[in-house]
Amino acid sequence: MAETDDVATIPLAVGERPPLPDAVKVGVIADGTQRHHSARTKARKAALDVLYGAELAERDPLEVLNSADPPHRLLTCELVTGVVANQDDIDAALTASFTGDWTLERMPVLDRTLARLAVWELKFTDTASSVVIAEAVALADEYSTDASAGFLSSVLGAVAAGRSAEAKQREDVDD
Repeated sequence: MAETDDVATIPLAVGERPPLPDAVKVGVIADGTQRHHSARTKARKAALDVLYGAELAERDPLEVLNSADPPHRLLTCELVTGVVANQDDIDAALTASFTGDWTLERMPVLDRTLARLAVWELKFTDTASSVVIAEAVALADEYSTDASAGFLSSVLGAVAAGRSAEAKQREDVDD
């Protein structure tokens, strides 16, 4: 493990691939101890890798997912298949959350992929919105531009607010 500027780089595990060339896996050093990513974070990173790589290579993400050796974690498979199966709904939710002249096509591929992953979790799982947004923002902070984390936080916050409003409407109808 190499340390530079108080950040420890961690060797990638067998079968683990960074979503960007030359990206490094980092651990947070707090009081001299190192914290590794959780299994859920690793699954999200692997899903990001599959979806991002597939879009850049113009390949079917499910083909990329299924050709992995060793096979991906179950959660990675769930994330990728969920995004692929629901991409139109996900993209509609993202588009509705944009302000000004932003479009999906204007977003960098990595940010768009992160947003799709997060929106799938927001719309189709019971994972807390705060957790989903924090994970997406952390990945954007680690792998994308300086402005990406703030932009994703804003967009995903709008999607999450819509999720909360939909849940409230369902509760009112059930009462």
